[in-house]
Amino acid sequence: MPRLELNPNLTQPDAFYAALTATHREHSDEESERINARLILLLANHIGDQQVLEEALGVAEQAVTTQQPITPQHPLHQG
Repeated sequence: MPRLELNPNLTQPDAFYAALTATHREHSDEESERINARLILLLANHIGDQQVLEEALGVAEQAVTTQQPITPQHPLHQG
C-alpha cells in the first residue's frame, strides 16, 4: 500500500523552489491561485492513488491548523 513520502525527496530542491517562484513572478494573486490549482491537479493525477492524496490533504491541512512553517529547505517540515 503506497504511503505519502514525507522525507526530503526532491533531487534539486533549490532549483524547484526557484522554478516555482519564477512561475508566479509577474502574475496577479488570482493568476497565481489558478496556477497553484492547476499544478495541484496535475500532480494529483500523476500520483493517482486516492489514499496517498487524502494523506497529503491531511498533512497540508495540519500546516494551517497548527501554523507549521513550510520552508524551501524542508517543504514537508513536520515541525
